[in-house]
Amino acid sequence: MIKKLFLSAVAVAAFAFAANAQTNIQSFYDFGRGYATSTVEMFKGDKFGDTFFFLDHYYSTADQRKNGTSSAINGSYFEIERGINFWQDSNLKDLSGHVEYDGSTWGAGIWCFGAKYFLHSADYSKTFTIALMYDLHVGVGAADVPIKLTGVWGLNDLFGLKGLVFKGFIDVWGNNSIFLDGSTAKFSVLTEPQLWFNLGSVFDNHLDVGGEVELSYNFAGNKGFKCNPCAGLRWTF
Repeated sequence: MIKKLFLSAVAVAAFAFAANAQTNIQSFYDFGRGYATSTVEMFKGDKFGDTFFFLDHYYSTADQRKNGTSSAINGSYFEIERGINFWQDSNLKDLSGHVEYDGSTWGAGIWCFGAKYFLHSADYSKTFTIALMYDLHVGVGAADVPIKLTGVWGLNDLFGLKGLVFKGFIDVWGNNSIFLDGSTAKFSVLTEPQLWFNLGSVFDNHLDVGGEVELSYNFAGNKGFKCNPCAGLRWTF
């Protein structure tokens, strides 16, 4: 499954490069979990809407490798999203249909269907997108509340400092989680605010330094609130 996810991402990334899309690679060290992660991310708009995808790889810890873990990659997560908008010249240009597929090496995939709305400043230096979706689980039963709400934001040149970017997302979704103590949860929350500074003035304008903080509630088998800070680098093509 990991190999299939990786090869799929490579194929999509190759298409993205050819189509002059906005593509970047991120590498983090997760201090909360003690392992490294990497992300390939792409966004491209066109006359019919837009396409976005990312692929996360989670690498084995030193202890896992010492104990004989067979692969350096300990898990992968993949999302691909398509915004559908044939009416970009109308008064409803900021409202799009939305189709999304989420898959991982840990379980069945999820199809998401809904709509999203795009808000932005006049110069697009500040953006916010909100999407409301119905979740259709593949191969497993649906959640009691099969709804997902996603917000994505981006602020360029934060505090007037050129090259400083604050971006991220927040997801709130319904699920039927069961924890080790036997308790259950009907919803989860995940947000990953990122802060990046472009090194163009001192090194290379393709390279950013920064990081993210993963804040979650009832996520990834963990009951309640968790905080995982990460430091990283990002290369934008």
